[in-house]
Amino acid sequence: MNIISYPERSEWADLLTRPVQDSLAIEGKVLPILDLVRTKGDEGLRELAKKFDGVELSDFAFSQEEFDAAEGQLDEELKAAIRQAYQNIYTFHKAQLQPAEKIETMPGVTCWRRSVGIEKVGIYIPGGTAPLFSTVLMLGIPAQLAGCKEVILCTPSNHPAILFAAKLVGVTSAFRIGGAQAIAALAYGTESVPKVYKIFGPGNQYVTTAKMLISKEGIAIDMPAGPSEVAVYADDSAVASFVAADLLSQAEHGADSQVLLVSTSEKFLTAVNEELTTQLEALPRRELASQSIANSKAILVNSAYEAIDILNDYAAEHLILSVKDAESVSDKIFNAGSIFLGNYTPESCGDYASGTNHTLPTNGYARAYSGVSVDSFVKKITVQHISETGIKNIGPTVEIMAHAESLDAHKNAVTVRLNSLL
Repeated sequence: MNIISYPERSEWADLLTRPVQDSLAIEGKVLPILDLVRTKGDEGLRELAKKFDGVELSDFAFSQEEFDAAEGQLDEELKAAIRQAYQNIYTFHKAQLQPAEKIETMPGVTCWRRSVGIEKVGIYIPGGTAPLFSTVLMLGIPAQLAGCKEVILCTPSNHPAILFAAKLVGVTSAFRIGGAQAIAALAYGTESVPKVYKIFGPGNQYVTTAKMLISKEGIAIDMPAGPSEVAVYADDSAVASFVAADLLSQAEHGADSQVLLVSTSEKFLTAVNEELTTQLEALPRRELASQSIANSKAILVNSAYEAIDILNDYAAEHLILSVKDAESVSDKIFNAGSIFLGNYTPESCGDYASGTNHTLPTNGYARAYSGVSVDSFVKKITVQHISETGIKNIGPTVEIMAHAESLDAHKNAVTVRLNSLL
């Protein structure tokens, strides 16, 4: 890693800038895909599958037989691990469900808010070099708890663990469709694929661009997304081999993964660099990880105050605090997707099985976005009830305000009720 020592605050913005992609060029490639699926439906999907993947698809849907066979294709150890992860994620997310609480704002005026599951949601699980069955759990479990009536999964992967996880979370139907065309199918619907109201899931730059484009057309998405990223803040109480392992666990996602290390100790940064060299040699995905590490930064700062400031400026998707009093330090962090405390809390546990969700805002969006939760799969509908006593109490307030805004019909809707009670 390139160590940058004691940069001035005026240099931080440049140091923390993520790589910028040519969004217009990518949009130019994605828009025709969206248009083809919108206008030609299943036939458009077949044309795109042949063009991009060289395959002839007659039936997009995974059959019940394929779902049933998936369990038998996995070893018992992996199935037990997936079930354990399911239980932990379910337990954490179930606690997010909140009963409606009726609030009497004044005598006779009662208001409350209730959660209603989004009826139809889509989950996209990419293919590529890693079968992300863990993401099926991360998206499917909160959808299950929210009470979504239809959960539609699209994936180009045939990995049985994806189907096994999909069955656990109650996916209603699944389709072997990948890329931007999968997002288009979920957004517009085809003869085979149901149209959904909100789309979730990670993907490459084409998938991400497709999600952003369809969001302009009224289809909700989970969040803007970019390459995955981790920031680590470590002091002399940290373990260099642990930190190096954490950095590499993120770097192996791909060459564009973002890795940042911040410390007040030059000695520690040097030790981490030595560990990176050693651990890289043993990684099957060392080529991808090496490219990411080569583009990453280790920043040496003067104090803990500077470290916290720079981390808040960066707004990392994942933030590991390998420092003394990590929990108290975490209270000073207000921009992060998910925080991992201490020497024995690797990001990997959050990625798979501790219980928190791994679908998190990247690219600095943690300044304004939260990670996926049960709330992501529900709508909040407010309800109010006003009694005769209530309209007498609140009515004059509304009449005065409506008259001041020159909205006399609004005022009259109250006045006629008050007059009926005279």
